[in-house]
Amino acid sequence: MVKSKKTNKPQPVNKRKLKRQEEEKELQDIETKSADPQSHSNSKLFSELPISRKTIEGLKRANYVELTDIQRKAVPLALAKRDVLGAAKTGSGKTLAFLIPVLEVLYRAKWNHEDGLGALVISPTRELAVQIFEVLKKIGKQHMLSAGLIIGGKDLAVEQDRVAKMNILVATPGRLLQHMDQTAGFDCDNLQILVLDEADRILDMGFQKELNAIVENLPKQRQTLLFSATQTKSIKDLARLSLKDPEYVAVHEKADHSTPQKLTQHYLVCELPKKLDILYSFIRSHLQSKAVVFISSCNQTRFVFETFCKLHPGIPLLHLHGKQKQTKRVEIFRKYCSMRHAVLFATDIAARGLDFPAVDWVIQLDCPEDADTYIHRVGRTARFDASGQALLFLTPSENEAMQAELAKKKVPIEEVKIRASKQQSIQNQLQSFCFQDPEIKHLGQKAFIAYMRSVYLQRNKDIFKVHALPAEEFAQSIGLPGAPKIKFVKASAAKDAQRAQAKEKSEALNAEVEEDEASGSEEESEVEESEVKQKSAKPMSKIEKMFQRKNQNILSDHYNKLIDFEEENLLDSTEANEDDEFITLRRRDHKLESDDEADLMLPMSRRQLKLTKKELAKKQSKGERIVFDDEGKPHALYEMQDEESFLKDGDAATQRQKYLEEEADLMKEADIEDKAVAKEKRREKRLAKKLREREQSANEEHGAVLAGSSDEFDEEMEEFDGGSEEEDTGKKREAKWFEDDSSDEEASAKRAKLIEVEQPETIADQEALALKLLGAA
Repeated sequence: MVKSKKTNKPQPVNKRKLKRQEEEKELQDIETKSADPQSHSNSKLFSELPISRKTIEGLKRANYVELTDIQRKAVPLALAKRDVLGAAKTGSGKTLAFLIPVLEVLYRAKWNHEDGLGALVISPTRELAVQIFEVLKKIGKQHMLSAGLIIGGKDLAVEQDRVAKMNILVATPGRLLQHMDQTAGFDCDNLQILVLDEADRILDMGFQKELNAIVENLPKQRQTLLFSATQTKSIKDLARLSLKDPEYVAVHEKADHSTPQKLTQHYLVCELPKKLDILYSFIRSHLQSKAVVFISSCNQTRFVFETFCKLHPGIPLLHLHGKQKQTKRVEIFRKYCSMRHAVLFATDIAARGLDFPAVDWVIQLDCPEDADTYIHRVGRTARFDASGQALLFLTPSENEAMQAELAKKKVPIEEVKIRASKQQSIQNQLQSFCFQDPEIKHLGQKAFIAYMRSVYLQRNKDIFKVHALPAEEFAQSIGLPGAPKIKFVKASAAKDAQRAQAKEKSEALNAEVEEDEASGSEEESEVEESEVKQKSAKPMSKIEKMFQRKNQNILSDHYNKLIDFEEENLLDSTEANEDDEFITLRRRDHKLESDDEADLMLPMSRRQLKLTKKELAKKQSKGERIVFDDEGKPHALYEMQDEESFLKDGDAATQRQKYLEEEADLMKEADIEDKAVAKEKRREKRLAKKLREREQSANEEHGAVLAGSSDEFDEEMEEFDGGSEEEDTGKKREAKWFEDDSSDEEASAKRAKLIEVEQPETIADQEALALKLLGAA
């Protein structure tokens, strides 16, 4: 209390004024102490750093007390408002190393709601952005600052209403650039500090366009912090960000290994078709563990997840990939964090920065694109002081080159062998799933193409050789009846051959140049080089020039048949946008629905678009009919025997003779049966005819006289009964005494001739009848 001079009464002290004075004094002390970062480089506790009480209290409530190595070296430099490049092993606490300076810089600048955006944190993935924002909320509760999270997959209109009022933003590059272009009132002119988490990933080709556009909208007078487990030192990248004399902090650069010490790392070499069998056997034998399985593409992740769920391995299964909706991705991320035993199938969106608690195993089913990606993947386990294990699957074509890459990055890794007795095959089950469920079959086809495409698009061709992969066997291992046609495999082999030839030529030329320089004959070397150039530039023939023309419509049908449309189709597809599907299955008659992706058609060349339906049908490949046996295994309709199994029954001549004899016996038996059937049919036909004639003669009102004796009728019946015997013997029947040499038709006509007369009553009538009969004869 303070006494007044007039009244001598104590006056109330202005508490707000005292509080402001204390804050001013605290700020002055912090400014003075932070100006010398070297004096705090050996601090062990957060309370020893020149930071505000509000930040220290927030750290205590979040149970952050001791500094890690990267925090001890990077935080004092960042508090001194210097640009920092921080590199440290995964799980070493890089998030706090840049969030503490963000809060302190704005606190010392007395930042409030009216000042607008003061700090910007950019993350390559949505999950990592969510994780950073959660940590920021924990340690920044005491500060009077507003913070927001803007990532794709949420309502843009809701974000637009609030983003202009935020002091700190955690964002992904794509959604941040969208707000810069479309949100009115979003201003970055007063930005004080820019942070890039996983900076090497943001600076690479994947986010080059977005980051360049973002940096153009930011003021150059700012502080920039870059953090990653594998930091970039590219002058070109640093110039893009307008860094001023950045301090490079790498706490583990001189360490023996670039991965955590408590991380046990192994790799195994297996054929591509055996990968899923080994993975399933591993999961079945580790039901009390928590594992993350990294797969190269979204379609593969979906297929493995769906099929393994049908196999019921006995442990909860989850999957996380970029084609899921944002709400579902966040739900799966949080669900997996809360589970004690589970297996998460994920793409590389989960490879960087995400802090999954208590992960026991990191399994890399597909080879990472480089050693840096491997380091980020295995960083999901053995975080801080915990222990963990990692297992890498390598195919024989990837083994040697990948081990060399890991050795350069100081990654200690040992080979392990798989026991054949512990391995369980799931190929038959996968074939059954694909046969019974068209959706699973379609997922398998897309997974096959996605894997082959991912291998083809990798830059390091010493590791990734798509033409060396057993495509047919791999397709069968995932349950497909046959491998979908992929046109870039042939092109990859051709490119590798051209690359090898060019390398040999360049080495030969370099050797010749070195020899010429050693001998001192400069003139001769120039002549030889010119000769080499002349030899390499061979004159082109008329046919070669014709095939290189762009307007191929002038060619005749004969030359059109010689053109390889597959290679042209490949060139058109490779020039397409990389974000689109490289190749998909052609489905003209119907559509297959999927979760979040539109149905795509196969890319077609410009020439093929001009062809008629009839011409396209001729060029398309014909389908192959396949049958399934009792075990569900696919077989071609007609299969050829191998030479060994064919020769078991004898040589070709013997088998041919045996086949002919067996067929001849069968034909004889068939002939006997056919003759018996024909004989029976003839007998029945003749008998029916005679019966009809008898019935006709018996029903006549008047009697009929047959031209011939009753003996002839008996003879005809004998001929009917014995005709077959004469046919069997093959002998011709001799004519009897009353038969002439006329044809059978004339004889039958005569026998069938009838004379109709009245019944004779007197001798005269009988004589007249006799004369009439003699005249007819």
